[in-house]
Order: sequence, then C-alpha cells, then structure tokens
Amino acid sequence: FNIFKNKSNGRYLMNDFGNENFKGDCFALVGVLNGLDSGKTYDFVQIMKIINRDLNLGFDNGGGDSTPFTRSASQFAVNPINHQKQVAEKNGRVYAFKVQPLRESEKAFWAQYGVNKRVLERFNVSSLLEFSSENSEGKPYCFRSTLNEPIFGYGGEGYIKIYRPHSSAKFVYGGELDHTYCFGLEQLPSKGDIVFITGGEKDVLSLSAKGFSAICFNSETATIPKSIIHSLYHRFKHIVVLYDMDKTGISSSQKVEKEFAEYGVKRMELPLSGEKSEKDVSDFFKIGYTRRDLLNVFILILDKIYNSTMTMLGSCEIDYNNPPERAEEIIPVAGVPLGTQGN
Repeated sequence: FNIFKNKSNGRYLMNDFGNENFKGDCFALVGVLNGLDSGKTYDFVQIMKIINRDLNLGFDNGGGDSTPFTRSASQFAVNPINHQKQVAEKNGRVYAFKVQPLRESEKAFWAQYGVNKRVLERFNVSSLLEFSSENSEGKPYCFRSTLNEPIFGYGGEGYIKIYRPHSSAKFVYGGELDHTYCFGLEQLPSKGDIVFITGGEKDVLSLSAKGFSAICFNSETATIPKSIIHSLYHRFKHIVVLYDMDKTGISSSQKVEKEFAEYGVKRMELPLSGEKSEKDVSDFFKIGYTRRDLLNVFILILDKIYNSTMTMLGSCEIDYNNPPERAEEIIPVAGVPLGTQGN
C-alpha cells in the first residue's frame, strides 16, 4: 500500500493495492479496522470516539479520559478499591461501581475455563466490590460482591456490563450500551486463520486463553452488523459461528450462517449435551477438552465442505493400473516433445 497527499484538498490518503476496499483517509482506515463506515454520520461519530479514546485526547471531558475502563487495565492496580465513577445515562439514571483486586476464589472461577489474570486484563475485565444504579421506576439498588456471589465488569467506552455468574440476575448494564456492542473486537489481530463468533464474553475469554481469536455480541439473538462481518471477511480465512448447543443457540447459529452465506460464514457444533452445565465452548474446555480437540471438530467441518469438491475431482484422477495411451509427439526438438497429440 502507499500513503499519499491529495493535492486537491491537502488530505493524506491510503491506498491498498491488495484490497480495493481498504482505501481512504485516516477516518476511513479506523472505520475499516472497527467495522464502521466513515461515510455514515453515526459511524463517523463512533470513529471519532475511538480516536479520542485511543489517543487519550480528552475532547469529551476537557482533560483526558478519566473513566475507569479504558483499553489498558493497568490503571486498576493504582487504587483499585476506591475507584468509583458515576455516569448519567440518556434516560437520566446514574450508576456507580468500585473495582477491587481479584480474590483467590475469583481467580479459581476463571481458571476452570483456562482464563488467567493476564487474559482478564487484556480484555478489560475486572472484579467489582459493588455496583449501584436505579431501576426503570427510579428506585435505587446496589449489588455487593461476596465469596459466593462475585461481580465482574466488562468495561467499555461509556458503559459497563455487569456479570454475576452465581446470581439470579446474571447481567446488568450501566451507561449506554451501543447496539453495535462487540466484545473482543479490539483485541483481534489484523490477520488470522479463524475467528469465532461466540454467544458470550466468557466464551471469548476461554477461546482467547487457548490462543484463538473470538468475539461476541450482546447475545446470540442480537442483530449482527454486516459491516463487522465484511471487515472480518477481509482479515480471516474462516469465520465460524460457535454458539451454545441448546435450542436457541443452534437455531441462532443456523440463522447467522444463512444470513452471511456470501461471506462464507460457517457454523460449528460441539460434542456437548446442551444441558445448562454443558452447552458452550467454555464448558467444553472446563470438562477437559483441549485446543487440539476444538481444532479437530473444525477440521471435520472443512471435510464436509470440501467433500463435494473432492468428489468432482475424482474424474480427473489417473488410474495407474489402467493409464491413458501415450500421446504422440507432434513437435519434438532434439528429442524433447514440445507439442503432443491433443495438447
């Protein structure tokens, strides 16, 4: 690719000779990397937010990004227990939370899925001491972390998604969760072989811990933006939907595979019962399956896909016990055949 200055307007543009879809100014490039279209007003605003956040320009608050959740989780170690933030949502509600160091019991919870502290920090996941907000009727409520009911936070720009794995209300939201919410998108490499679209954040973390690239949307039934699939199509050889093995997960993955057939999206089923404790890829690793086992399941999918192709190629195979007749030389030069009969 090359970067050049447009003489007519003085703007620097990038042109990728290997992919004509990768061209434009710096805003278009950030858009391509994040599945956004810089030509659309809403997407352009999101692109500006990403640039403001990544470069810590502070345009939104006049003095740098002070929210507790940013791309780097290293700041959690500064003063984790007293770090609290209140943010007003569009509907007038506010929320607050306090971050704390990971307890040993919480480390053990993630360890059963192969996830360690380094993976949690990379994806900006923290342990919360408490979370408070108010319901739709304006009544305040507060969740406090205990050994039996821990609280984890998936942090993002202007929002936090609360995960309480052992509680009746597992997921709670603070701030404005955008409709294009995609967990793990920022952590994806620029290029790769396989990217998995999973049903939840825990699945993304467990796959990442095993060395795979993965993302998830807000739920298995959430609408997937075509722009994100388009971006992944140019970055990965295979896009694989890996949802839960229950009824909802199976039907949703079938729908996604059909919807994005033009991008070669494939769906993958795991050898799990589909019961509550054995339905997703994090359960797959929890019960003892390995990275190699998951790759073997994926290879079976490829075998089915390419089986029809190999069948068609069968007519081109040579039977050495009954070889074709030797072609007659038409144009030889010094004993070397340059042209043969039928060629």
